[in-house]
Amino acid sequence: MTSIDLKKTYRDHYTARATPSIVDVPERRFLMIDGHGDPNTSQEYADAVQTLYPVAYGLRAAVKAATGDAYTVMPLEGLWWVPDMADFDPADKSSWFWTAMICLPDAVTETTGQEVIAAVSRKKALPAGSKARVEAFHEGPAGQILHLGSYADEASNIDELHRFIADNGHSLAGKHHEIYLSDPRRTDAAKLRTIIRQPFTDV
Repeated sequence: MTSIDLKKTYRDHYTARATPSIVDVPERRFLMIDGHGDPNTSQEYADAVQTLYPVAYGLRAAVKAATGDAYTVMPLEGLWWVPDMADFDPADKSSWFWTAMICLPDAVTETTGQEVIAAVSRKKALPAGSKARVEAFHEGPAGQILHLGSYADEASNIDELHRFIADNGHSLAGKHHEIYLSDPRRTDAAKLRTIIRQPFTDV
């Protein structure tokens, strides 16, 4: 049996520095659930997170059974946006749309994903099982920065990242992206590690 550490396999896209840098992120498959509203107060978001992890581990078990290979379940990620990203305000989360998601290895196909989602959702009565899907997502060129601390204090790093993108002759495109490297249930807020990523296009 081979144990695959996807954080090492995708190292360039799951590590970041405290200063902005540019990455080019290829297409990968994700387990996804969409929703709307402030993640701090939205039951819809809580249901999504409560659903994603059991399904992610179910997918891991299915791959192991089929191939003999195990892999690490990746951290939770979030895409956040509003209809006009010029109005995106980190302080007003109530207006945000979001996709909560977990990156998957190539061994997980859309067909396998839907079969496992259905089976695990039935077995565990998952609250958002009907909304879950496996889908390819291609981010492309993006700027990113590591934020250390509370999610509520991200605004200065977001501003720094946006300035860095503009100073390098690019314009913002796509959705605000966060990768949660720390488990907030086990980590002090001051020590939370979050990759903040913003896709861009040439001006």
